[in-house]
Amino acid sequence: MKEGWEDFRVAAGFLTVFPAARGLAMDPDKLGRSMALFPAVGLMIGLGLVVVNWILAPFIPRPVLDCLLILILIATTGGLHLDGIADLVDGLAGGKDRAGVLRIMKDSRVGAMGVVALIMILLLKYLSLYHIALPMKSAALIFMPAAGRWIQVVLASFLQYVRPEGGTGSAFVNHVGEREMIIATGTLILASVILFGMKGFFIILLVGLATMGLMRYFQTRLGGVTGDVLGASTEVMEVIALLLVLAAY
Repeated sequence: MKEGWEDFRVAAGFLTVFPAARGLAMDPDKLGRSMALFPAVGLMIGLGLVVVNWILAPFIPRPVLDCLLILILIATTGGLHLDGIADLVDGLAGGKDRAGVLRIMKDSRVGAMGVVALIMILLLKYLSLYHIALPMKSAALIFMPAAGRWIQVVLASFLQYVRPEGGTGSAFVNHVGEREMIIATGTLILASVILFGMKGFFIILLVGLATMGLMRYFQTRLGGVTGDVLGASTEVMEVIALLLVLAAY
């Protein structure tokens, strides 16, 4: 029980701006093990958004509140994954081969394509959330960040880390395994069924198919993943999750 709680604190400390992991040793084995609870942290983030939505809904117009919820999500995570989507798109747009893509992704400057990707991801996320029916808004807010963090576990479990010099993501990718993927996947499936009933199985199926497509693309294009790829995948999956809820209801 103590180990599980510490794993959750490590996951929350990495995925959010809150000092949840203060006082804990962040060794690679513990980082990899904590990935099992990435979707659980996503669920907690989503519940926080639901509480904010419930408190502010009587006072703020719906379009403004949905925008505010997206901003709160960004603030809660410190924009951790947005940097990944910008770097990845810049690399894919400008790199002619794997080495070129990885070199551009490592550049701290954001190019034009990265800016476009950021704008479109945020716009799609906002518009999708805004158009989801009010009765399903809370379920979507809970499911979205959980699915976004689940895909990191799957990609890290099946793909290798491609930077030989290592990086932030390597500590997770090189130490995650079958146990973490099973726990994370079970968490997401259970959450989906509770939130959406029988439609939850359909949503999970499509989430899985989208994940397989992304996994195959990253394997073919890059030979694996980096920290930026994991972060970018979270942003893409959050949009996919909202679109699926929107389509289902």
